[in-house]
Amino acid sequence: MSSLLFIISLLLFLSPSPDLRQIVFVIQSQSNSFHVQRAERLRASLLQQATDLTENPPVVLFLHSLSDNEGDWSILPMLPHFSKTFGKNSSWLVFLEEDTDVKVGELLGVLAKFDGTKEWFLGKPLHDEESTIIHHYAFAENPPQFKYPDFSAGWALSVPLVQRLGWTRSPKLLGSNPNIHSLSCRLLLPYLLNEMRHQSVALYIWNQGQGLRLTAVPELCTELQDSPRAPHCATTLSAPAPACGEAVGKDDVFVAVKTCQKFHTERVPVVKETWEQEASLLEYYSDYADPSIPTINLGVPNTERGHCGKTFAILKQFASGAVPETKWLIIVDDDTLISLPRLRALLGCYDASEPVCLGERYGYGLSQGGYSYITGGGGMVFSREAVLQLLQSGCKCYSDDAPDDMVLGMCFNALGLAVTHSPLFHQARPEDYARDYLSHQVPISFHKHWNIDPVAVFNSWLREGAPTTAPHQPDKTPKTEL
Repeated sequence: MSSLLFIISLLLFLSPSPDLRQIVFVIQSQSNSFHVQRAERLRASLLQQATDLTENPPVVLFLHSLSDNEGDWSILPMLPHFSKTFGKNSSWLVFLEEDTDVKVGELLGVLAKFDGTKEWFLGKPLHDEESTIIHHYAFAENPPQFKYPDFSAGWALSVPLVQRLGWTRSPKLLGSNPNIHSLSCRLLLPYLLNEMRHQSVALYIWNQGQGLRLTAVPELCTELQDSPRAPHCATTLSAPAPACGEAVGKDDVFVAVKTCQKFHTERVPVVKETWEQEASLLEYYSDYADPSIPTINLGVPNTERGHCGKTFAILKQFASGAVPETKWLIIVDDDTLISLPRLRALLGCYDASEPVCLGERYGYGLSQGGYSYITGGGGMVFSREAVLQLLQSGCKCYSDDAPDDMVLGMCFNALGLAVTHSPLFHQARPEDYARDYLSHQVPISFHKHWNIDPVAVFNSWLREGAPTTAPHQPDKTPKTEL
């Protein structure tokens, strides 16, 4: 047995590793100054390791700077560019998050196990435990059968695969071949609406069973650097959440809770029992003034959906001097569960003098020149500067029941201000996300009370001192969204 292991190890050692010049690293960066700094640190690490290995430096790209297309963060619109630019002289595209730590030598050894002249889709696999709204109930009969990559671990495409995918997504081909265009729309439009890019990419590559499935690579990890498993990993994570020093103060954050009369006795008590006490400055905005809470009636009738009129009234209230002047505003729903201490710690990373709009990023029509927005349910965070620029632009709701988060996304897009994504905000419940996806996070928020005990969810996931990776059991009961 030992002789066999020796022979295998020798063969792996003798097999040619890809030249670093044949690898293109794509850092999935963002334009906000904090995120640019993180991306620059990762690029510097990659280049320094290449120097230490006496290798020629690889190409390292910042995704946010490759074009002016708003949808580049979803990866797929960039495939034709990657194919055209790197199709002849490269073997691999390796995609990294800003917080992915890479051991370049080990990664070269991992890629050497795969024939770069063939099509490969490599990563750490995630899967849904049950059919979930955030993935539009895909694979409802057997959700675990479909695997998609955890972007935090890094993932890779061989150039032959990139070339084929880039060809099928080229504007000329899409315009001339209605069958391919129809296929692209069927595959992409339901999934590019949210930040779950990892499943969008996997679905597109899978191509309804006609393409490739993800190949699991155990060396691509989301373990922390000091984990016992880290020595066996080519990629790790430096921390489960950014650490930027001192958190912003309680008096620097104004919290606005959107509610309505019919939820005053159902949802508001949950806020009061869970996270309200962590807020120094908080107001409930409703269609009815209830002094027992208390709530403030902004004069905007309640709508069954959208709430754009109410949200813009809150923004005006924040900017008018009617509430204490703070650096930050967060607007949440009355069924949002949130850790304000963790939020304040995260905000310590951002410059409030910049126009910042932060939360869980969604997108609309990204492959057709659409826009990105911060989804309301997970909490929308604005710097005062962002609110002032928005209101000064004159952008407004086209109706009171328009979707507030999407209208805000259109407004910021028109201003040329990019929204900033954090995976620590969540539009849905913990059980709506892959278990391993949450296992390396310190979450800030979740959303929705349906079919769960919201107080128990808050205590398990968000209360200070609670485990940050609390286990959850799939809920098999039918789901009806309110």
